[in-house]
Amino acid sequence: MKSFIIAEAGANHDRNFNQAHQLIDIAKRSGSDAVKFQTYSSETMYSSKTPDFAGYTNIPDLIKSIELPREWQKDLKLYCDDIGIEFMSTPFDCKAVDELFEIGVKRLKIAGFESTDPRIVKYAASTGLPLIITSGIGVDLRMMHTILGWVREKNPNPDITFLHGNNAYPTPFEDINLGQIPRIRDEPFDVPIKVGISDHTEGILIPPAAVALGATVVEKHFTIDRLLPGPDHPFAIEPDELRMMVKNIRTIESSLGESEKLQYTKSETKFKKACRSVVARKSIRKGEVISEENITTKRPFIDSSIPAKSFYEVLGARAARDVSIDSIMTAEDVIYE
Repeated sequence: MKSFIIAEAGANHDRNFNQAHQLIDIAKRSGSDAVKFQTYSSETMYSSKTPDFAGYTNIPDLIKSIELPREWQKDLKLYCDDIGIEFMSTPFDCKAVDELFEIGVKRLKIAGFESTDPRIVKYAASTGLPLIITSGIGVDLRMMHTILGWVREKNPNPDITFLHGNNAYPTPFEDINLGQIPRIRDEPFDVPIKVGISDHTEGILIPPAAVALGATVVEKHFTIDRLLPGPDHPFAIEPDELRMMVKNIRTIESSLGESEKLQYTKSETKFKKACRSVVARKSIRKGEVISEENITTKRPFIDSSIPAKSFYEVLGARAARDVSIDSIMTAEDVIYE
C-alpha cells in the first residue's frame, strides 16, 4: 500500500507569499502527496496571560508574528491544484474549519495539542471530510476511543487516521516510541481506522521505519533553510532531505512485498538452480527399492527434478527405470507402491 506523504510547511512561510509558493514547489518536486500549512490566530490559540515555556517567550506575540494570512489560503489552494499537489492546512479554530471547507480541501488534520478539545474535533467531524488526528500529549489508546466517539457523534462512519506523534520539538529518538504504530493499528476500534506518524525527530530516519511498521500516512516538517529565523525552521528537514525521505519511504514500501512469501520472487527465479534435488548416490537398477543408501541430495534444482524437500517421501518407492550415478532424479524415475 502506498503511503500518503504530507510535507508539513507549517509556519515556515514566514508570512512571505513567495516563500509559501517556494515551499509548495519544493513539496511537489520531492514527490510528496500533499503540502500542509496551518491556519490559526494568536487570539484564539493562546490566552494573553500565557506564561513563557519550553524556551519560548512572549508566546502570543510569537504566534501573531507567524500566522498564515488567511486571505492566502484560496490562492495557495489554486496554485497547488495547478501544479498537481494536494493543499492542506491544519485548522486551529472553528472559523478555520469553515474557511478550509469552503475552498474545497479534501481532508482536515487535527493537531496533537488540539486533539483533546472536543469542540474542534466535533466541528471538524461535522464537515464529513476525512480526518487525520495526531495522538499527541495526553492521548493514549483509551483517549483515542474517546476521540473517535466525539467524531462519530457527528459522522457515524468516518474516514479517520490516527497519527502517532510526540509533541516535543524536536523529539529525541528515545522518545518517539515507534512501537505504538502496530498497537494503534491492531486496536479494536468501533470503526476501521488507519494509522500513521507525525514525526518531529531530526533527520529522515524515522518515517521509513514507521512505514515498515504499518504507517500509511507520514507527516514531516520541512523548510527552505534550517538557518531561517522562526520557531519551526531548526527541526525541519531541507529540500534534499525531503526528496530523499520520500524516496526512502517508496523503497521501503516496495520492499514490504506480498503478505505471503511467494515460492520464488522474479529476481530469485534465475537462482533457483542453486537449490537441491534428489540425486542418485549410486547406480540404481529398475525395480530397486529407493533408500538412503542409494540416493542423496545435491544441487542443482531443475523444473522436472524431485526437490530435496521430498527426500523422505521417495524412500521405500521403487525405481521405474535404471538411474545412473549422480543423475538428477525426476518423478518419472519413481514408482510409488
